[in-house]
Parts: sequence; C-alpha cells; structure tokens
Amino acid sequence: MGIYTRTGDEGQTSVIGGRVIKDDDRVEAYGTIDELNCFVGQAISLIDAANGNFEDLREHLLEVQQELFDCGSDLAFVRISETKYKVRDEMVTRLEQWIDQYDAENPKVERFIIPGGSQLSSALHVCRTVCRRAERRTVTLGQHTDINPSVRRYLNRLSDYFFVVARTANARQQVADIEYVRSKKVFRRKE
Repeated sequence: MGIYTRTGDEGQTSVIGGRVIKDDDRVEAYGTIDELNCFVGQAISLIDAANGNFEDLREHLLEVQQELFDCGSDLAFVRISETKYKVRDEMVTRLEQWIDQYDAENPKVERFIIPGGSQLSSALHVCRTVCRRAERRTVTLGQHTDINPSVRRYLNRLSDYFFVVARTANARQQVADIEYVRSKKVFRRKE
C-alpha cells in the first residue's frame, strides 16, 4: 500500500460512512484529537529525561493514547449505532480516580497556575490546552450531528487530568509551580 492515494487532492477526505470536505467539523474534531495524541507522545518521551519516578504516569499516558484513538474513531463515523461506540463513561470515572490520586501529591494551590516549571510539566500543559481545543471542536460537531456524548465528557475530564499531572510532574521533580501573582485566591481545597 502506498502512502499517497491522491484521493484528497480536491479537498475531500474519507470518513467512515462517506466523504466530507477536509475542514468539516468532524475532521476538525478528530484531527485535533490526533494532534493531542502527538503531544501526549512527546510528553511520554520526556519522562525518560525527567528526574523523578514517573512509571505510573507513563503507563497512564500510554493508556490515554489508546483511548484518544478510540475517541477519534467514535467521531469518524457518519452513522454509527450506540453499541459500536468505544468510549464509555467508565473511562471518565477512571480518569477521575487518577486525578484524585495525583492531586493528593500536589501542594496546595490558591491562585491560577502559569504553565511552566519542568519540561515535562510544560509539555503536559500543552496537552491540556490542545485537549481543551479538541473538546471545543467536539462540542461544535455535536451541535449539528449525533456524537457519542462520552467522548465529550472524556475530553473534558482529560484536560483536568493534564492540569493535575502537570503539577505532579513539577512536584515530583521539586520544581515550584508558577502562580499567576495578579490573581486573587480562587481555589479552595476540599478538606
């Protein structure tokens, strides 16, 4: 099989169940998820260079990459029955458990955090912002076509996960988060 097919030269691409223009909302949504997956791969590559114990994070990020493919697959279908969806709400619940686990390691935060600190933390913040864009693209798609609502919930929770693990990456490397100093105290930790 060749890498190039020439079938997209006129500005259309194939989705499961038909063809659409390359800037169709569906392509924008799963394309942004693909972009996110690339940034997650980059973050995984930084784990080896990081000074800290990140084997649990590596394992979770590898699972997230698989699930991002599932998200893209669910959005690539023009017509699909609910029984064929790959992304389920159980995946969202598991993300919430991971968020709680990692957040327990993080120092208390009261102000907004400026992305940065260690290289790994910075890469995970990039993942967070691209994930938010993927979520926005998925919301746009869902305004005019049926989508798997679990994908939207998964992406929403995943961006929270990236925020928390970016802070964990700094904490494990003993690098302070950078607080937005002009912010009032906006976060209150549940006791």
